[in-house]
Amino acid sequence: MYLEIKQFITFCSIEKGLAKASISAYQTDLKQSVDFFEKQKISSWSDVSRDDILDFLDHCMEEKMESSTLARKMVSIKILFRWMFQERLIQKNITEVMDSPRAGRSLPHYLTEAEVRQLLDLNRQAKDPLKRRNQLILELLYASGLRVSELADLKINDIDFERSVFRVTGKGNKTRLVPFGKPAQQQMKYYMEHARPQLTKLTIEELLLSNNGRRLTRARIWQLVKESAVLAGIQKELHPHMLRHSFASHLLSHGADLRTIQEMLGHADIATTQIYTHVDEDRLRNIHNQFHPRS
Repeated sequence: MYLEIKQFITFCSIEKGLAKASISAYQTDLKQSVDFFEKQKISSWSDVSRDDILDFLDHCMEEKMESSTLARKMVSIKILFRWMFQERLIQKNITEVMDSPRAGRSLPHYLTEAEVRQLLDLNRQAKDPLKRRNQLILELLYASGLRVSELADLKINDIDFERSVFRVTGKGNKTRLVPFGKPAQQQMKYYMEHARPQLTKLTIEELLLSNNGRRLTRARIWQLVKESAVLAGIQKELHPHMLRHSFASHLLSHGADLRTIQEMLGHADIATTQIYTHVDEDRLRNIHNQFHPRS
């Protein structure tokens, strides 16, 4: 994968005559993506999927990168894929239909508890199996703080229904136990008994299914979360990772300790989890500014 980057950088420098700053940015972004992909046991650009690229962007979000930086990294990846496709180094340009994150606009870190209630009330009593599946997706992302790739990969055998616990395999193939609460448990029960049987008669291991009875992809979950936010009247540009942020931020604001949150999120380093202390500090500062007479 590094060989293709080297060839691409040579192309940008000699044939396109790009500025050194642009070439340096491409090189940095692409090497970071390869480092991430190799940790996921991906050794060829042909094996990279849209889901893998979205996972990389999720990882960058966890590293507290700005939306403008995410947009630049996505542009770098898209330009590389376009070049590799033109050079016939890959058979398909999977990034052709992928949107870049909006540059120059900071995404909100988390939803308020009121916004979460607004979102989770959307399809709570629906009878349509797809709407109840979508409801379960929202419930589980918020109830357990799962990464969207972890949710897409979740298998029925990974769920302890009696104890309301998931066995989740996260980054680095590390397994952790993550609980989920009563509302998610109720939605899960309805989905398993009424909605899921309408989506397939086949033996499918994965929990979440598409309308044709196949495994629901990570990219589709992203779309469903964004569509649900619009239908619920949420003004923020919602993505699955924001529900993960909301899960951790609300746990912290209600008194959970950082180590427990770290374990549930599956962070290898507590320094990554500490981003939520800053979020909570911002919340406290906003409350102080709003209500204190000498703020």
